[in-house]
Amino acid sequence: MGGPMAANLVRAGYRVLGHDLVESCLAAAEESGVERAKSATEAAAAADVVITMLPAGRHVLSLYGQEGLLEAARPGTLFVDCSTIDVADSRAAHAAAAATGHRSLDAPVSGGVVGAEAGTLTFMAGGEETAFAAAEPLLSVMGKKAVHCGGAGAGQAAKICNNMILGVSMIAVSEAFVLAESLGLSDQALYDVASAASGQCWALTVNCPVPGPVPTSPANRDYRPGFAAPLMAKDLGLAANALRAGGIDAELGLKAAELYARFAEGAGADQDFSGIVRAIRAASSQTTATQEGTTA
Repeated sequence: MGGPMAANLVRAGYRVLGHDLVESCLAAAEESGVERAKSATEAAAAADVVITMLPAGRHVLSLYGQEGLLEAARPGTLFVDCSTIDVADSRAAHAAAAATGHRSLDAPVSGGVVGAEAGTLTFMAGGEETAFAAAEPLLSVMGKKAVHCGGAGAGQAAKICNNMILGVSMIAVSEAFVLAESLGLSDQALYDVASAASGQCWALTVNCPVPGPVPTSPANRDYRPGFAAPLMAKDLGLAANALRAGGIDAELGLKAAELYARFAEGAGADQDFSGIVRAIRAASSQTTATQEGTTA
């Protein structure tokens, strides 16, 4: 996602230096006008704002500390971390930035690769109001909405809550389509009703898990990821950890985390998170076959 986000900044007239460990990603960014940096620290040393997007909290903390990103930056540099990580790790990153004389913001995103390319992401930001105000012009280029959610880590809190809703919703929508198929109702008929009734939700109308009703959904591209299942599994895992730590009775959230963890480790490893409809369909077929065998 960082590549198209950087490309949108270039198109808006900003000078962007970029670094990525994956050569193909860095080459694609160069084609869009991003200047190649030999390392993350080289990019940070010349920047007024440093935007990071990494897989997990340990990567953010390592890059900030051991790998010298904070040390390389000029005093007062604004660090905006768009990774989705644990709230505690995010707060630790804020503390490390403050200790080295920098401003910081945690600003995870919602909208997937499609949103990053279109510049329609939603940013959920945590940190000081002055840091948010300084970052807002950049966030408005990369997204359509930026919400200041509160202090350090608040953006991460909002992100895991939002994605718990999304994960549970996608499972519910997928189960409804599989049920409709078993009842002889076409995908299009269910979509036409639910999208204009109380079942309407983002998982249905934007990321519809079956081919046909929403031509732009990953289901029409053999579930090539817009938002990969392993990323949803990671986010739901963060939510599950927070639920347990807080003693929250959230059966659906915990079950969604379990289902996506299993899907991501298996057939969904390289699929969009909406591909879980296939796993639900396959499990349903096995259950039906077992019931028929028992009856016979």
